[in-house]
Amino acid sequence: MDFEIPQEHRMIKDLVARFVRDELIPLEPALMKREAAGEGISLTAAERDKVDRRSQELGLWGLDAPEDIGGHDLPVSAMVGVNEEMGRTIVHYYLPPDTPNLLMLRRTATPEQKRKYLEPYVRGEMSSAIIISEPGAGGDPSGMTTRAVRDGGDWVINGRKIWISNMDRADFGIVMARTDGTGGERGGISAFIVDKGTPGFEVARMIPMLGGVFTAEVTFDDCRIPAGQLLGVEGQGFAPMQERLGARRVQMAAWCVGRAQRALDMMVEYAPQRKTFGAYLSDRQAIQWWIADAATRIHAARLMTYEAAWRLDRGMDARTQLSIIKAYATEMAWEVIDHAMQTFGAMGMTKELPLQQMANESRLMRIYEGPTEVHKWVVARNTLGRRG
Repeated sequence: MDFEIPQEHRMIKDLVARFVRDELIPLEPALMKREAAGEGISLTAAERDKVDRRSQELGLWGLDAPEDIGGHDLPVSAMVGVNEEMGRTIVHYYLPPDTPNLLMLRRTATPEQKRKYLEPYVRGEMSSAIIISEPGAGGDPSGMTTRAVRDGGDWVINGRKIWISNMDRADFGIVMARTDGTGGERGGISAFIVDKGTPGFEVARMIPMLGGVFTAEVTFDDCRIPAGQLLGVEGQGFAPMQERLGARRVQMAAWCVGRAQRALDMMVEYAPQRKTFGAYLSDRQAIQWWIADAATRIHAARLMTYEAAWRLDRGMDARTQLSIIKAYATEMAWEVIDHAMQTFGAMGMTKELPLQQMANESRLMRIYEGPTEVHKWVVARNTLGRRG
């Protein structure tokens, strides 16, 4: 068993670390100031353009995209290190293109769809959103009721979706809809590419979330799209959707490792400087145990995430491992960051340090892509099933 990360993967991880340190973290004070003023925490157009130019200059676009369309075709295990470093900042920025939707397009798109959507997506010329969750079917996608009905050479979509990220910037959405069967069934679900601005496809409202983040509620009212916008095989969209969700769960676990590691680093730097009642915080057993527990749990989460990625790279079943890391890493990050905030005292409660935003994002991730309780249920079900 080899725990050594290949040198080329370490070099990419180090390059991303420098990019985060030099380009993204310096933007945090301005973002926190805007969020405190109720203006959200998104980058301005000018800030995003500058960051885009720099990340492209460094060769950080298309890291896991196919080589034949300009990518580097990095394996999932290499992207763990990349996303751990990206997780160290509260700046909301994806290195183009975002991995999960890239994976779904790569696996299911027709040659024409690849030319029209995947290739410009890899080049950073287009942005996308995944449109799955519904008001009555969040953690259980099989319960979706949005329908797509064939009408001659078109599909007509009707329904309502909610909690959609990146909708404000997306050029197109990957929409999951039922084409056969009833709610509760995994079969009969299909994927469609729907361009923003298509008649009948509307953003009903933007929903403010914790920490200045927004998600969208969208509606489909007799939204008519050409038959060629079907992504993959009709009625067989559930499996690629699950693969796409699995890719996000690896990404999120790596982000959580990065966030927790930054919080630990802040504790380690601050505790020997701060005195209370005549002793440094670093001499207090409570603080020492928080640091020891954080180091242990971060290490465990990192190893579990790499193992899940290793399985995916080899085409092995990783469903249980993906649920394990999604539940464990998000809960771990939440607790480590909370202890860091406690260590900093009143300063840890301010919007002048990134800890509060890290906590907000960790709290959101305990719900996003399936809440902790659902993933624990999946682990228990799979474990009991094997024993049976």
